[in-house]
Amino acid sequence: MSLAPAGRRTAAAVLTAALLVPLAACGNDDAKDDSTKGTTGSAPKAQLTVLAAASLTDVFETAGAAYEKSHPGTKITFSFAGSQELVAQIAQGSPADALVTADTKSMDKVKADTGTPTVIARNRLVIATAKGNPFKVDALKDLADTKLKVVLAAPEVPAGKYSRKILDAQHIAVKPVSEEPSVRAVLSKVELGEADAGLVYETDAESAKDKVDAVAIPDAQNAVAEYPAATVKESAHAEAAAAFVAWLSSPEAQKILQDAGFQKP
Repeated sequence: MSLAPAGRRTAAAVLTAALLVPLAACGNDDAKDDSTKGTTGSAPKAQLTVLAAASLTDVFETAGAAYEKSHPGTKITFSFAGSQELVAQIAQGSPADALVTADTKSMDKVKADTGTPTVIARNRLVIATAKGNPFKVDALKDLADTKLKVVLAAPEVPAGKYSRKILDAQHIAVKPVSEEPSVRAVLSKVELGEADAGLVYETDAESAKDKVDAVAIPDAQNAVAEYPAATVKESAHAEAAAAFVAWLSSPEAQKILQDAGFQKP
C-alpha cells in the first residue's frame, strides 16, 4: 500500500530529523574543540629557553613568573650557570633563545651568534662571611690572612675576574682554598661553613642573608658588574625572544631587579 503525499512528507521529515541529530552532536563537539584553541590552557605560543648568569637565579625566577602572567602565551625555562659556561653552550650550538651574562666581555665572545646586547642591570661585590662574622672580617685586606679560608670564583668566571681586579688594585694577595665555577658556588661554600669568607655579588649575599653576613666594599675599591641581555640568532622563536629581552628593560622588570638589590643599568 503506498503512502499518501502528506504521509510521505511526514516520513521524510522524521527521517531528516533523525539524520540531523547525530550531525548536530558532531557539530557541538567540533565547536567545543575549537573553543579551546588559542586559549591560555592550550600549548604556549612560544617556549623560550633563556641562558642566564648564576647570580640572576632568584630574581629571574620572579621575573619569569611575572612575564608569563602578563604574556600567557609564553613559557620560559631558565638555565643558570657561570657566564663562561653559558657562552660555551652558545658557541657549541646548544638550542637557546636568549642569553644574559654577568659581564660584557663574555657576551662579546659570542657576538656573531647573538643580537645587539642591552645592559639590563648592574651589581657590586661584597665579602660574604658566616652569620655573625665570627672572624671579624672588616675589609678586603683581611682576606690576606692565611688563617682565613677564603674561596673565590674561578678566574674565567665574571665574579672571579672582578674579584681579582679589585684585589690586585689594592695589592692584596689572597690564596683561595678553592676556585668555584660560579658565584653561587662561592656563596654555597660560605653558607655550608666550608669557607670563612668569599667574594660574591651584593645580590647573592642578600638572597642568603639568613645564613651569611655581607661586608661592604667601598666604591673606590670595588668593581661594577654589568649584565647584558641579547637574543640568540638561531632562536626558533625570534619574535618572542626579542619581546622578552626588550621587557627586561621595562619599568616592571626593572622594579623586580632593583627590589632584589640590582642597580639601574
